[in-house]
Amino acid sequence: MPVEILHESMRRIASEDLEAEQLGEGYGGPTGPTEGPVWIAEKGYLLFSDIHGDRRMRWTPGQGVTVDKQGTGKANGMTRDPRGRLISCHHFTRCVDAEDLETGEVTVIADKYRGLKLNRPNDVVVKSDGAVYFTDPPPRIPLTPPDHYPEQDCAGVYRVSPDGQRINRIVHDFANPNGLCFSPDEKTLYVNDSHINRKLIKAYTVETNGMVDLGSERLFCDMRGDDRRGIPDGMKCDIEGNVYCTGPGGIWVVNPAEVHIGTIINANIPVNMNWGDDDLRTLYFAGAYTINRIRLGIPGVPVPRGSIS
Repeated sequence: MPVEILHESMRRIASEDLEAEQLGEGYGGPTGPTEGPVWIAEKGYLLFSDIHGDRRMRWTPGQGVTVDKQGTGKANGMTRDPRGRLISCHHFTRCVDAEDLETGEVTVIADKYRGLKLNRPNDVVVKSDGAVYFTDPPPRIPLTPPDHYPEQDCAGVYRVSPDGQRINRIVHDFANPNGLCFSPDEKTLYVNDSHINRKLIKAYTVETNGMVDLGSERLFCDMRGDDRRGIPDGMKCDIEGNVYCTGPGGIWVVNPAEVHIGTIINANIPVNMNWGDDDLRTLYFAGAYTINRIRLGIPGVPVPRGSIS
């Protein structure tokens, strides 16, 4: 049963027998994983991160997978901004940057907070106004360089203002903040915690100034109690507000009312995901060592809506 139906509304998204297609394998190095898929609409191809291979890969329909860039600073999560730039989180260089895909020009968006180096930027989302939000979990010693000691006093979630001039830590009480996404109207920010003892998603109200109301924090989904392989990591929304998040067994689908309506089960251990193709009904997802796709019934939210297409 490739799709686990827990509520009838899940059938509008996928039937029980819907299978995902594996597009490639062998990425991520000995420790994995494959990460950060992002659809480049105007070019018609998918980019994704081979973290420990220190390279960015490209999947093109009809051509398969090729190396797009070698030497990425162990890039992880990726998205795009309203200018069409590729926004990437980097483990080894401890920064978030923006790359012009036409010229190759790279601009560092964030590498410090209050004068201290970031830990290990992991995943990123861009709001339609151009503000960049990213997670910064603790360093993974010894998988990071010997001098990669923590300077921040917590694992945080950060916001960089649209003009790039201000960085704020907006959430600070996660053990291992990982995936994040906005609701379709951008009034709610979802953030998950992939720590083995937490395995949850929290939701926050986004204020008009782009900060989050910490008093609005609520538990959106708790994955503890399911002992199948997989943890909350990559996360995206569809246009109806359903949240798709990797978790035990595959990709969990949770509706806006906080009901887990189904799971897209996959043995490749989904890690991160993004919407693609012209109609945004294809969910491309990275497995531990693979890149995959599945066609679904409800389109995804463009990430971000202002990017070139």
